[in-house]
Amino acid sequence: MANRLSVIATRTGDDGTTGLGDGSRLPKDAPRVTALGDVDELNSVVGLLLTESLPADVVADLLAIQHDLFDMGAELCIPGHVAVATEQVARLDARLAHYNAALPPLREFILPGGSRPAALAHMARTVCRRAERAVVALACVNAPVRQYLNRLSDLMFVLARYLNTTLAIGDTFWTSPNSRQAK
Repeated sequence: MANRLSVIATRTGDDGTTGLGDGSRLPKDAPRVTALGDVDELNSVVGLLLTESLPADVVADLLAIQHDLFDMGAELCIPGHVAVATEQVARLDARLAHYNAALPPLREFILPGGSRPAALAHMARTVCRRAERAVVALACVNAPVRQYLNRLSDLMFVLARYLNTTLAIGDTFWTSPNSRQAK
């Protein structure tokens, strides 16, 4: 990356706009900039999850996901650019199948939490859902971007359960208000 980002504080955003990869500028509250920010935040939450002690296969998957999210940011930053492909969505589908195979069937709703790594995976899931909503609002993005975010939120849910299982911590099941009152 030979001096690609030689100056970080450019002050060009002081007027409330931000530059896109094609040189155009948009208001910082534009839907495209919101989607970019949500994907960036998602990548940061995945990075936070990676600071935990995790199984090697989870680490490898999360690192690949971070690279995919960076590709997605490039696609969102350069209108018309395509960087996310159906193969990346298919990889998430395969990893969903892999982790789901190690879990008992889910018969109840669960609450986010259990272990710290699982709680962080749930946090990534919710940020991913927000990013997905922001991308859908654009209505002009490559279909694999929407599909990727949809699968990724599912994967983060499954990873939360998988991480709790590997740590021998059970999921916390939601109970209905009637069940809670009966106690």
